[in-house]
Amino acid sequence: MTDGLDILIFGAHPDDAEIGMGATIYKHTSAGLRVGICDLTRAEMSSNGDVETRMLEAEQASEVLGLTLRTNLGLPDRGLFICKEHIDAITLEIRRHRPRIVMAPYWQDRHPDHVACSHLVKEAVFNAKLRRYLPESQPVVVEKLLFYFINDVYDADLVVDAGEVYDRKTAALSAYRSQFTAAGPDNDYVATPLNQSYLTRVEARDRLLGQKLSLTYAEGFVSLMPHEVNLFI
Repeated sequence: MTDGLDILIFGAHPDDAEIGMGATIYKHTSAGLRVGICDLTRAEMSSNGDVETRMLEAEQASEVLGLTLRTNLGLPDRGLFICKEHIDAITLEIRRHRPRIVMAPYWQDRHPDHVACSHLVKEAVFNAKLRRYLPESQPVVVEKLLFYFINDVYDADLVVDAGEVYDRKTAALSAYRSQFTAAGPDNDYVATPLNQSYLTRVEARDRLLGQKLSLTYAEGFVSLMPHEVNLFI
């Protein structure tokens, strides 16, 4: 068992977390917090780039963002389902790293794997605290479960100012050349929504959210539970 993480972020594929909250990740790691990413799959169904390439790109992005660790559960890409096997794998990952905060994709998104990841993590966070569930491992109570946006954006409960560190998000996403580069020498290359100005749209989204609060860029999050404040001012 490692020392506990402050934040553990789950994504269905390498690059999901960076798209949704790359700047937020770097703000926390640069403040000395222990942040990890767990990718559920190796993205073996990606239209471009093989598994080895995707893993190398994820390592490069992790270095840019200053992650404490990055793991991969090796669950099947386009084969994520709400089943005990997948819930248990995520539950054990939570118990292994004992995070204070868990992050997952928002439960509405055009990609079915992102939706499945959202629901799987929610189930696992609940199960992780039950002492009689998988009793061979120690239960963990997660303080907060928050959700980040990937493709589709809805009203955010929480907003993080991303302006001063947005270049780190851009650099982390640039590591995923197989996904976001518009063309390449590989004969197996095909055009996809990801390599047709997708990062430009992500930046426009983050700029538009920031505009609501007079920020250059912002990343938004959703919480299932209300947040307590002592005073509004």
